Amino acid sequence: MSLLIAEDLALGYDGRIIVDHLNFHIESGDYLCVVGENGSGKTTLMKTILGLRSPLSGKIITGGGLKQTEIGYLPQQTQIQRDFPASVREVVLSGCLGKMGMRPFYRREDKKKAGENLAKMGLTSLSKRCYRELSGGQQQRVLLARALCAAQKMLLLDEPVSGLDPKATEEMYELIAALNREGITIMMISHDIDAALTYGSHILHIADSVFFGSKEEYLHSGAALTLREGGANR
Repeated sequence: MSLLIAEDLALGYDGRIIVDHLNFHIESGDYLCVVGENGSGKTTLMKTILGLRSPLSGKIITGGGLKQTEIGYLPQQTQIQRDFPASVREVVLSGCLGKMGMRPFYRREDKKKAGENLAKMGLTSLSKRCYRELSGGQQQRVLLARALCAAQKMLLLDEPVSGLDPKATEEMYELIAALNREGITIMMISHDIDAALTYGSHILHIADSVFFGSKEEYLHSGAALTLREGGANR
């Protein structure tokens, strides 16, 4: 079942096209890795899926009952966000805000879901700690737990291991893979082509010529060789 279909998308801002004729689909249970050089439109694509930007042309269609408010999102962190003076529990619970509507208070179900996601990320013992006192890896797990409070079927992750040490990077990738095995559909931007090919089921390579297909198809394409030679993060 297709949860999301992109049809002939043109993305950009201020009328300037970054990427054009973008077509792909995400099936339930997929792990789609989005790769390409900086400035190719990867983050703009995620913001468009979330409704934070409008496509210049083309359209995004959701299926399987998926709503934009049911997509969990883990953006790249800024320094200001790293210094956010709230408790771990408060940060995770804020992931439920999109479902609250006009309600001024969290429901019992919201608090239960936050507690479950804290436990899933191994953060229960840190729930009362101040977020800004945590290590980079711990902060990313907090933000992943927060995204899970919003997610029903899909998670969008924008370079979730950026700035992490090798141990924390491996732990984060394994957590994401475990969520995918549990049935959460993943769409992840990554500059790490080796990780994309290790964990992903499908690859979307955004460049002058767009590639979309299975990991196996990508390995046999010229796009994979170009990215390895040029560097995905340049």
